[in-house]
Amino acid sequence: MIETVGIIGAGTMGNGIAQVCAAAGLGVTMVDISDAAVQRGLKTVGASLDRLVSKEKMTAADREATLARITATTDKAKLTACDLVIEAATENEELKIKILKDLCATLKPSALVATNTSSISITRLAAATDRPDRFIGMHFFNPVPVMALLELIRGLQTSDDTVAKAEAFAKRVGKVAITAKNSPGFAVNRILCPMINEAIFALQEGIATAEEIDAGMKLGCNHPIGPLALADMIGLDTMLSVMEVFYTGFNDPKYRAAPLLKEMVDAGHLGRKTGQGFYSYNK
Repeated sequence: MIETVGIIGAGTMGNGIAQVCAAAGLGVTMVDISDAAVQRGLKTVGASLDRLVSKEKMTAADREATLARITATTDKAKLTACDLVIEAATENEELKIKILKDLCATLKPSALVATNTSSISITRLAAATDRPDRFIGMHFFNPVPVMALLELIRGLQTSDDTVAKAEAFAKRVGKVAITAKNSPGFAVNRILCPMINEAIFALQEGIATAEEIDAGMKLGCNHPIGPLALADMIGLDTMLSVMEVFYTGFNDPKYRAAPLLKEMVDAGHLGRKTGQGFYSYNK
């Protein structure tokens, strides 16, 4: 049974995963490379919990208890006792493989390891570890405390026992799990990211403005957020990384990234996290 969870990365996804795990009563160790990063992550969790208290979805006592379950640190040795460790670093295969190789040497033999990748091969990442049978993809969605889905991705080596434990963990933290095959983008992003990329092509070709494209998809397709606004939320650098994984993985030109997406990333206009993407977020 999973009672303690380690998280590699205190950014948007990492601190969101930390929050839902701690709120579910699990002990959490959140690790990042700098003290500033872990403190930012902890501050973000605190602010998110404050909003829940203000909306009367959580008591002040539960907020304090949730925060008390999170240990934020730069010392990966503190992951030794964890039953499950989730890697939630930047969407870069080389970086993830390095983290996973270094991580496994510090973990207890029975620990499960998961990656929050949104597109990279689970089989390939599993092969970089000392426990490929106890490795699985756990793709959370942003914002983690709000989105109900947890996409589980099984690598070629993943055991039935690991899948069962991952499904039980999903239920414990209040998520609905779906299982997808290990294929570029898995199930959700295989559909979502090419749609967003096509919206960027439409903008690039002057078919409609960003506002009109997003309004069309919201009002005509009943989407809660337009594709370009969603791209800004995801991060345009992450979007580009995913499309490049698709293009390479499928060897199919239909997955080529829109030139405008590449240009936006080159300009450093990555969306909400930089204040500028298809929309401006600077106050």
